[in-house]
Amino acid sequence: MTRTTPPRHDATKQDEGLPYFDHPSGGWGSLKGVAKIFGDVRKDSEAFRILYELNKPKGVMCSSCAWAKPANPHAAEFCENGAKSVLWELDQRRVGADFFAEHTVAELKTWPDHDLEAAGRLTEPMRYDAANDRYQPVGWDEAFTAIGAILKAMDPKEAVFYASGHAGLEASYLYALFARAMGHQNLPQSSNMCHETTSVNLKSFIGTPVGTCTLEDFDHCDAIFFFGQNTGTNSPRFLHTLKAAVNRGCRIVTFNPLRERGLIEFVDPQNLAQMTFGKATRISEQYYQLRPGGDIAVLAGMMKCVLAAEDAAPGSVLDRDFIDTHTTGFAETESAVRAARWEEIERHSGLTRAMIEEAAEVYLSAKNVIGIYGMGMTQHVNGWLNLGMYCNLLMMRGNIGRLGAGISPVRGHSNVQGQRTVGIGEKSAHMPAEKLRELFGIEAPKEDGMNAVMAFEALLEGRVKALISLGGNLVRAMPDRERIEAAYPQLDLSVSIATKLNRSHLAPGKAAYILPCLGRADADMQANGRQATSMEDTFSHIYGSIGAATPPSPHLRSETAIVAGLAKATLPANDRLDWDGWTADYGKVRDLIAETFPDDFADFNARLHQPGGFYRGNPARERTWKTESGKAVFTPPETLSALGQAPEGEREMTLITLRSNDQFNTTIYGYSDRLRGLEGDRMIVLIHPQEMARLGLVEGAKVALSCAVQDGVKRRIDGLRVTGYDLPMGCIAGYYPELNPLVPLGYHEKNSKTPAYKGTPVIVEP
Repeated sequence: MTRTTPPRHDATKQDEGLPYFDHPSGGWGSLKGVAKIFGDVRKDSEAFRILYELNKPKGVMCSSCAWAKPANPHAAEFCENGAKSVLWELDQRRVGADFFAEHTVAELKTWPDHDLEAAGRLTEPMRYDAANDRYQPVGWDEAFTAIGAILKAMDPKEAVFYASGHAGLEASYLYALFARAMGHQNLPQSSNMCHETTSVNLKSFIGTPVGTCTLEDFDHCDAIFFFGQNTGTNSPRFLHTLKAAVNRGCRIVTFNPLRERGLIEFVDPQNLAQMTFGKATRISEQYYQLRPGGDIAVLAGMMKCVLAAEDAAPGSVLDRDFIDTHTTGFAETESAVRAARWEEIERHSGLTRAMIEEAAEVYLSAKNVIGIYGMGMTQHVNGWLNLGMYCNLLMMRGNIGRLGAGISPVRGHSNVQGQRTVGIGEKSAHMPAEKLRELFGIEAPKEDGMNAVMAFEALLEGRVKALISLGGNLVRAMPDRERIEAAYPQLDLSVSIATKLNRSHLAPGKAAYILPCLGRADADMQANGRQATSMEDTFSHIYGSIGAATPPSPHLRSETAIVAGLAKATLPANDRLDWDGWTADYGKVRDLIAETFPDDFADFNARLHQPGGFYRGNPARERTWKTESGKAVFTPPETLSALGQAPEGEREMTLITLRSNDQFNTTIYGYSDRLRGLEGDRMIVLIHPQEMARLGLVEGAKVALSCAVQDGVKRRIDGLRVTGYDLPMGCIAGYYPELNPLVPLGYHEKNSKTPAYKGTPVIVEP
């Protein structure tokens, strides 16, 4: 029967007649996804062996997300997306001199992002030749010498050293050292696009730039709240932890604009009984589709419920001892929350008072609560207040700094948190100057450098002359892509350390190099034998990783060796900068890390392969608050919306950008978004049928989106296919990075400059 009227949106259940995945996450669908990538890129015994040892002591640590590697791993301690990431890196296809001889850069620019990476692994260093528009082979020594000469000739502050979150702690430490020895701190990192909101603002609120939980806490919590995190796609191994928590009686409540299957129900693909005849595990007891930017309003409403419960039973609800002893700012915050009107809370959140009260009941009934969040909270102009309000709610009942409780951002890239820990970052505080002076005799710059947004603003203004990328695909990852891509050729030097070809390589500077590196799964043989690298998970645990795969080419070098080679060719001779010795033995680099950061990395080498990783500690977990006041800080709400600009006018909507189930960051493995019930074309715009009817749109029609931020720059994308989907009113969704050109570089979180990818105002144009 043909529907004559659009389905009405219900914030608590799946709207009828719209695409969705009608199976649990995990299960047979996950196994099929792994089997497909095996068939596409690698299906030999070496790949099977590496996957079997993945995330286990002395095995390879996954190059995908930063979820924990448990001390007692499953037989298969990997998920669908982890398998895709590792197998994608173990690709048997090759991209070398013959490939580049056949294809000009102009031609490659016409290829889809998926096809560029699917061409295979890079096999030898290449230098761009503008005369014939091709990359051509170049020797390592020649490349290092030429790059070093360009870097030496410029003002150090005109250089930017970017890191993607993939490289291990050893290469990352040397990279940070290289930059500071050269004379700059322009060290943007992939966290600048996602969780820099966390790093900057949690530090202000509770004195730590990372979450306070460990994996153990999930064995002791009574309730878990999710805001803006898609576990099923972004961190699927987390689902095993959630399943165990639910089975012992933990209650889970989720707030997210989309209904993501991973947080609805799950079947363990390693549990044969559940796979064949068992019931799926219901993950979220309550699931609410709030409007983008509505997190502050929801949290204000829940705080009002906590205060009302305290009013009804004085002294029995709030943790007054914790508030009085460990915090500041509660009175001002309480006053602001009491003043917030339910009508405004409902308007901004898109939820009813009854829904928020229902969620608050779960919070009030739980002794120990964990607050989980992802980029749905961080990638907003007022992301700082999202986190402030989340901390407020948890602190009202003492849910930070005790077993089974805490605030827990789920980090994306496998070592993005660890890179910051060992010095990748633009601030002097990220790497202690006194240690650099003591260990190496160098004077680190006192002036802070540039994060990603600042660096690309400087590029657009002509103030950046060199860009070195330790991994990543910045042309695709950054907002304002068209402007940024057009500015790349003005660089005097662009260097990319990479495993596969990507879009950023096709916007070469005046001198441009691709330096191919070993992947994490590749065996890393140096003068002192096979080397291990290390990384840090989202819970501040450190793990060693030993690659075992046969490298795709004898011409590849490790990330550590490449960074050392560049540094040696650029910097003046210094007997204390032993680049060759550090390349030969990464254990020496770990000794330096331990000397530079003794509180975090004592006995680093001895603990490298400790099952479950070794914990580097977190003062907030011990209720030691490294804030200006020496206490955790309550934050009064200044607004009830995280949006920088709310939609105005009939055709203006809030854009949410999404990753599909078949991608990791800018890497597109394929064209299936299975867990959302979507397949094929990525150039789509998701919109609720009620909004389609209001705007006069029909399913399958092509529309354009233009940015509604008025900053003198026109941003528009044409040819997007309208797709009806279960979304709140007033918003639309589409894929990252395809829709990044609509997001202004200057439209970002207030304190950290994290791009506001989850809340950009756009105009829908037929």
